Amino acid sequence: MQCRAGQGLIIINVDLHCEENNKAHNTDEISVKRLIVRRGKSFILTFCVDLKSFQALDPLQLAVETGPQASQSLKTKAVFEILPANAAGIGWNARVQAKSSSSVTVAVSSPEDACIGEYSLSVKRGSSSRSIGKFVLLFNPWCEADWTYLPQERERQEYVLNEHGIVYRGQSNGIQPMPWTFGQFEEDVMDICLRLLDVNPKCLRNAKEDCSARCNPIYVSRVLSAMVNAADDKGVLEGKWDGNYCDGVAPMCWSDSVAILRRWDQRNCNCVKYGQCWVFAAVLCTTLRCLGIPCRVVTNFESAHDTDGNLTVDHYCYDLGVTPNAKDSVWNFHVWVEAWMRRPDLSQSSQYDGWQVVDPTPQERSDGTYCCGPAPVKAILEGHTNLKYDVPFVFAEVNADIVTWRMNSDGTKTRMFSDTKEVGQNISTKAVGSYERMDITRNYKYPEGSAKERQVFEEAVRRCQRLTIRGGISDVSPATPDVSVKIVEVGQSINGKDLDLSLSLRSDQSKPLTLKIQLNARAVLYTGFSISNVWSKAFEVKLLPNKGAFPREVESDLHTTNAGLACSPCLRMGFLIKSCFRSTGDSVLPLIWVFALHLLI
Repeated sequence: MQCRAGQGLIIINVDLHCEENNKAHNTDEISVKRLIVRRGKSFILTFCVDLKSFQALDPLQLAVETGPQASQSLKTKAVFEILPANAAGIGWNARVQAKSSSSVTVAVSSPEDACIGEYSLSVKRGSSSRSIGKFVLLFNPWCEADWTYLPQERERQEYVLNEHGIVYRGQSNGIQPMPWTFGQFEEDVMDICLRLLDVNPKCLRNAKEDCSARCNPIYVSRVLSAMVNAADDKGVLEGKWDGNYCDGVAPMCWSDSVAILRRWDQRNCNCVKYGQCWVFAAVLCTTLRCLGIPCRVVTNFESAHDTDGNLTVDHYCYDLGVTPNAKDSVWNFHVWVEAWMRRPDLSQSSQYDGWQVVDPTPQERSDGTYCCGPAPVKAILEGHTNLKYDVPFVFAEVNADIVTWRMNSDGTKTRMFSDTKEVGQNISTKAVGSYERMDITRNYKYPEGSAKERQVFEEAVRRCQRLTIRGGISDVSPATPDVSVKIVEVGQSINGKDLDLSLSLRSDQSKPLTLKIQLNARAVLYTGFSISNVWSKAFEVKLLPNKGAFPREVESDLHTTNAGLACSPCLRMGFLIKSCFRSTGDSVLPLIWVFALHLLI
């Protein structure tokens, strides 16, 4: 390439040193044919020039710009002189590194808070300007001043550079690892990620402001959380949970992100069918790692979905144990992403820096958009639910109380039972440098049953201004019932086979009891949504004081291929118990959800 930049200087060629620069910036796995660098770290350019004296270099300037209508005020454009080697530079700057009679090599540095994206690079002298190429600038977790800085090299290798990982599914007592290929360094993936940013609604409304905001990993991660799902934009994946995937790909058939992202790109930003939580999370992990934000995929077992922001999951039961689908639910598991970044928007100290929950599964709207986070894990642990973004929702996912209500015939309701320990179990992610599972539950909550855990829950309630706990905190945990009931699985449960279950009862009362028992079983999705009632049984039993009893085995006429169980390998059982007193009639004892059965395929 030959270009003239003003009087006295002819640039014959420019060497971008793509391979050398990319290797130094940990981007050579993406490409060595184009310049891809990380902010806050210098890269070199060599100009082959024809000039009698290098004095002509004194007024030479470089210009970089990204996005439409780039401007210096928005920090999407910079013009800077090439300085001598010993000169100090701030912001965008360039210094002579080496020179000869026919070439000069300069080191170009970007600020640690520069906007990420594709830049054009040009050389200027006076009023003359010539383009000399393009480059892509990414976040830099190796740079201490970058908000994405991750101190440990071992963790950078895992959470930025590793293209393969594990996604955990199943249930709390049957965790199933699933290999996943993130593929963030496939050459076209970076361009697809940048295109995702360019078609997000905020960019379409105001492109120059959106590009200016791309200096901030908080902003970028939130945008990508919305763009991975297609609920209200030109996002990547459409979610579906009803088992009918005939016009697309079933979520459980995906095992890598690259195929999904390429399909979205090739279809001109039309969504790919279909995804569920682990697919959404894995694709988000790919996009974040590609752009330089350290992240990992996390699975929460017994994950609550609190729809009204009261930090409880409310279940309702009518007579005979019939339980309709409630708005709140508990999923067998739910998968999201943790992204590593600083949070100076929340505190001048480092109190909320570190892992942030970013969840792309479209569950509830946040500021009018289906996205979630980034929510500081440290804020979730301490119950600081007044902080952004979406901390109350994520707190409930890992630590909500399950409150069961009985709906009375007169329209009133009676609190039957509160379970403070069920939600948020075995929170899991892949270990650094191995394919072992790492339990990170302690990062999200204090030990269940501890005074500190209850203290944090009350703090979360106090801080959450939109909270409307029914009856107040003191009423959340009623007295433990005098009759305990448990359903026990006899043998292994296999999909397509009959189930053998055993019911055990125990009374702590001082008098004999005659109990009316109503058992019901429902087929449910892993999200807790009921497909159908598949079985019921009613009978009476006499229970002696302070004694246990095994009144009967639940007959094996509950066949798991009936009523939708074949396509939904999960069964939930509940019961309603009435103690019969001659003088007062029936007295209702608590309805308790005690049994969730996962069927082996």
